[in-house]
Amino acid sequence: MSIYKFSDRISIAPLVVFRLLFGALTLYGTLRFILKGWVNELYIEPQFFFGFYGLEWVKPLSGSLMYLPFILMLLGSLGVLLGYYYRLSIVCFFLSFTYVELLDKTNYLNHYYFISLVAFLLIWLPANASFSLDAKLGKVSVRKTIPKFYIQILQFQLACVYVFAGIAKLNTDWLLQAEPLFTWLQSHRDMPLVGTFFSQKWTAYAFSWFGCAYDLFIVFFLLNNKTRPFAYFFVIAFHLITGWLFPIGVFPIVMIVLTLIFFSEDFHLTFIDKLKSILKYNEISNDSSETNSNAKRLYNASILFVILQIVIPFRYLAYPGDLFWNEEGFRFSWRVMLMHKEGNATFYIRDKNTKGEIEIVNSRYLTKRQEEQMSTQPDMIIQFAHFLKNEFNDTVLVINNKKYRIENPSVHANVFVALNGRPSQKMIDKKIDLSRKEYNLQHRAWLENSNK
Repeated sequence: MSIYKFSDRISIAPLVVFRLLFGALTLYGTLRFILKGWVNELYIEPQFFFGFYGLEWVKPLSGSLMYLPFILMLLGSLGVLLGYYYRLSIVCFFLSFTYVELLDKTNYLNHYYFISLVAFLLIWLPANASFSLDAKLGKVSVRKTIPKFYIQILQFQLACVYVFAGIAKLNTDWLLQAEPLFTWLQSHRDMPLVGTFFSQKWTAYAFSWFGCAYDLFIVFFLLNNKTRPFAYFFVIAFHLITGWLFPIGVFPIVMIVLTLIFFSEDFHLTFIDKLKSILKYNEISNDSSETNSNAKRLYNASILFVILQIVIPFRYLAYPGDLFWNEEGFRFSWRVMLMHKEGNATFYIRDKNTKGEIEIVNSRYLTKRQEEQMSTQPDMIIQFAHFLKNEFNDTVLVINNKKYRIENPSVHANVFVALNGRPSQKMIDKKIDLSRKEYNLQHRAWLENSNK
């Protein structure tokens, strides 16, 4: 198909508003992260980090230097908000934010992944070509219009979060058992006035079915001019309620604010005009347009981006067994609040020569958050087992005033996990030497119940 059919021009206002909101949100989020002490708690205090497969070489900076990427995030966010040295600012933010995101799987959140993807998209879009310091100072040519697919690619990224989250809810636990919502809502049963309401099973079913329908269809209502105002009301109500009930951080704010990208260009033009009036901002536009060849390159690249974003969430189909149990292909798939897992993992170092073994105290090496996450996620269990093997290999221990040298130890674990209200089940048998299990992307058939 011709590029021209898909590049009808639209006002740049929606892109400019999106830039302002994204910059403000990331500036707030980064400041919040620093002020709550999470930089120290999550990236300075831990002794060990669970790196992503193939990216284990991404390591945290030493000590207080770990604040540096967050400072770069602040500067990048401010630059994006003001549209000042915009391209440098958004690249700076994207690299520093993604670097931090890749340090430890323990801290993975869907909205962190979403922010990285949106930041990547904004690198290529001329979001500073109007109502920015770059435009005001003549650093970029001012534009009134842009190809329409610049806005559509951002809408697509928002749609991915909603639609894939809805598709993921089409499972028996969510629809037929109302889990994990029923389990989670029990923590609110003592609330004044509404506590009894949250303790009822039918409430969990109502929330589950409505949440599924909301995620599957809200985008289509947002795309329709007539239904958009009502749909956005539900966006606000849905995210405010979930943010009130569950500890999901800034995710509700992010979705409420950035979903405005679905509103008409007239809405965004009115918003920008009011800001210009308040700030007494003026700019002369010559409506400078990109060359067709540049627009075509971006369009072709966006096709590849769209294909990847559709394919990646479905990679779990390549694995047998229960996705929630194995978690093979679980991350980067917009599976938002779908399961409640509690686990207990007891590790043992066994000397192959003497057959003696030592029980490991996980808290000596992991933070509370890391231990909770690791105890239910098989790939992280393997990573920790490999760490323990290296930690104890060729180590001399003193027990009852006697010295023991451990050489080439094996690592074993008893792991029991409870999933979505079910009784605890064995995930890993102690007889398995975890240090001999490779950390890779293959199916882990040796897990108990892995193929059910």
